[in-house]
Amino acid sequence: MWRPLARLFRRRPPAEAESPDPRAEELREKLAEARTVVDERDEFEAAETTVDQADPELPSVEERRAEVHEGGRARVEQMRNPEP
Repeated sequence: MWRPLARLFRRRPPAEAESPDPRAEELREKLAEARTVVDERDEFEAAETTVDQADPELPSVEERRAEVHEGGRARVEQMRNPEP
């Protein structure tokens, strides 16, 4: 009795394994092309000068953030205490 049950649970290789899917090779080519594009982009971006290095006179992010918050606080104070 156990033999028929064993046949049900026995692993069989899929029928598609005999002939590879033609779309698989197309996908492999696309992935290889995408990898080269990413490598080229990384190489290109490594050669670029960042904005903070290009113009050191620009305020730092922390300084700019402080200015924006200070301006926001001033406007809130103006709305709370409007001048007649």
